Amino acid sequence: MGTEFSHYSVMRDRCTDALNIKPDGVYVDCTLGGGGHSEEIAKRLEGGLLIGIDRDADAIRAASQRLERYKSSVRLVHANFKDIKTAVLQSGADRVSGVLFDLGVSSYQLDNAQRGFSYRFDAPLDMRMSREDSVSARDIVNGCSQRELARILYEYGEERRADKIAYQICRAREKAPIETTFQLNDIIKRAFPPSERYGEKHPSKRTYQALRIEVNGELKILEQAIRDAAGLLEPGGRLAVMTFHSLEDRIVKNTLKDMATGCVCNKNIPVCVCGRKATMKLITHKPVTADEKELSENNRSKPAKLRVAEKI
Repeated sequence: MGTEFSHYSVMRDRCTDALNIKPDGVYVDCTLGGGGHSEEIAKRLEGGLLIGIDRDADAIRAASQRLERYKSSVRLVHANFKDIKTAVLQSGADRVSGVLFDLGVSSYQLDNAQRGFSYRFDAPLDMRMSREDSVSARDIVNGCSQRELARILYEYGEERRADKIAYQICRAREKAPIETTFQLNDIIKRAFPPSERYGEKHPSKRTYQALRIEVNGELKILEQAIRDAAGLLEPGGRLAVMTFHSLEDRIVKNTLKDMATGCVCNKNIPVCVCGRKATMKLITHKPVTADEKELSENNRSKPAKLRVAEKI
């Protein structure tokens, strides 16, 4: 695989504790990654089942080795988490006790230059979480119109220079296709004044986030996946979702809040006519973040926000 699949499991204990593990329960790790969270869940099972899902075949291979000692209670599924219902049913379960989503990109994906996720390494523009997907970052950068590129960068990267970056990309690709991360970095820098090209924040950061989200359809599938996961929970089952940027967190916050909202009738109406009932109870009204110890060990924990809800 070139680089060993590793991933610092952000807020590992807090995520696992949030699931309120029952030894004989059925749990789903929707974003297996390096298997750190899954390993912690598996340790606490006695007669239970852990279903691990990941769209990256490298993650499945690495996690199968890490979880070898727990193989009798673990089922690994190579799939997108949007297919959680199918993955659970195929694993022999129809209800689950807890579901975890860790929406961060794995350290392996970021640090493996050949995956093209990072602006820190010169590599082919790729960014596909599953190498079986057909569309890569190269396709988007070279194929989208200037207007569409600007929309992607502004909507998914919250990049205030989206129009200027899109213009520079389209201007550059008229001469030759943009093939590598460093080529793209150089083009992005042209949209920034010299004083902002070499500061503490890399000028490519928001553009890479936006391209990764677009390539993998991350935000488009998130709300429905959360609702599907909640639908699989048994009463008292927990749903824990950890996000790493504001766009994801907003979707998670609003979706959990909506599922935790009951009657919406006008308060002046004596009897409910809307028929709406809450299906989830919020366990965290404010997101849980990493403590100082973890932040000192891994700065990638800084933006993480954990939200938890329980099935009514």
